[in-house]
Amino acid sequence: MVQSKRLDSSTGAHVLLVEDERDIRELLRYNLTEHGYKVTCAASGEDGVDLARSRTPDVVLLDLMLPTMDGLEVCRQLRRDPGTQAIPVIMLTAKGEERDIVAGLETGADDYVTKPFSPRVLLARIKTVLRRRVQAPADEHATLYRSALAIDPGRHEVRIGDQSIELTRTEFRILHLLARRPGLVFTRSRIVHGVQGSDVAVTDRSVDVHIVSLRRKLGLYGKQIETVRGVGYRFHDA
Repeated sequence: MVQSKRLDSSTGAHVLLVEDERDIRELLRYNLTEHGYKVTCAASGEDGVDLARSRTPDVVLLDLMLPTMDGLEVCRQLRRDPGTQAIPVIMLTAKGEERDIVAGLETGADDYVTKPFSPRVLLARIKTVLRRRVQAPADEHATLYRSALAIDPGRHEVRIGDQSIELTRTEFRILHLLARRPGLVFTRSRIVHGVQGSDVAVTDRSVDVHIVSLRRKLGLYGKQIETVRGVGYRFHDA
């Protein structure tokens, strides 16, 4: 990793860094502090869980490969605890294989960064999850406005300007799920869990088919639904 130049602004947000490799931990601490973040470090998963519960950070940077308690188990414990379950988690991993990324996201991580990475990339990911946390709509029934799209869950209606777009129940629910959390990567099984209902039946295999149809119906705006290769999908708010 190469040190980056200081950005124009600092957030003052509290970052909990859980990383067992001292050199990486110190380099990340330095770069985060230089950019205005308050940083607390933990060298083990157990310490990371304890610090997250006692200090309630704004975001957790969590290494996947930790001794005794790995990053997946740390993330599980944070998501099970009402006091920590809403804290954004970014997984740091040397494993770039699809199954490791999917496992981290399915456990509840909000994003992932594979090593080696530049501090600039990591800083951008941190800003994104913090911004997403602030912008997440409290009312799931409120109309969402994403670029030229108006997504009205009350009417089950999507409009582009004055034009109404006819979507199936499943297509609408997938679009609403993704658009409520722009930038967040959803695995296929997470999409299934998020849209499944008594009136909607969807499987991991059928998600891709619904996405293709949804993109086609949205026309030029279909490109806002991005494919994360080997992982799933996310909504890009242009």
